[in-house]
Amino acid sequence: MTQPNSLIFVDLASDDPAAAAEFYSKVFGWRHDPRYPGLWHRLVPDGKFLNKDGSPSEISHLNFGVFRADNARPHPDPDGAGPRALAPAGRRARIWIEVSDDDSVERIVATAESLGATILWRRHYWPEFNGYNDGFCDPWGNEIILWKDAGENPVISTDFTQESAP
Repeated sequence: MTQPNSLIFVDLASDDPAAAAEFYSKVFGWRHDPRYPGLWHRLVPDGKFLNKDGSPSEISHLNFGVFRADNARPHPDPDGAGPRALAPAGRRARIWIEVSDDDSVERIVATAESLGATILWRRHYWPEFNGYNDGFCDPWGNEIILWKDAGENPVISTDFTQESAP
């Protein structure tokens, strides 16, 4: 194999993809692109990843999808694939979002909470990857982790929890 396999897309389940897409559009400012309205909606962050000098690279941001849990598409059966319900409580995939320099964790968390998200934790520092993170669960049970790079020589505020080595 000359090249690794590539992650190309992430889909989250919802019982109301239109509402979930509007949630993410408001929380993160992503463009809502309903492809199969009510069944599958795409969210597009737009723009490009930045080079180290701050200029746009040639690499576009990844798109994000929301599908209706009772009719997951694509699937050869027009009724979609089972199971047909949202995942019960318990561990599931977590989606990590890097917060841009022109936005804030505070605004994102406040918007998410006002739209029905449940806060999982706030103000945590993970030295392994030198980053600050906050977590919430959207109204459909998907876990979102917000990430901010701490930069060189970070000073960790006393109101942050901190990961300890295992």
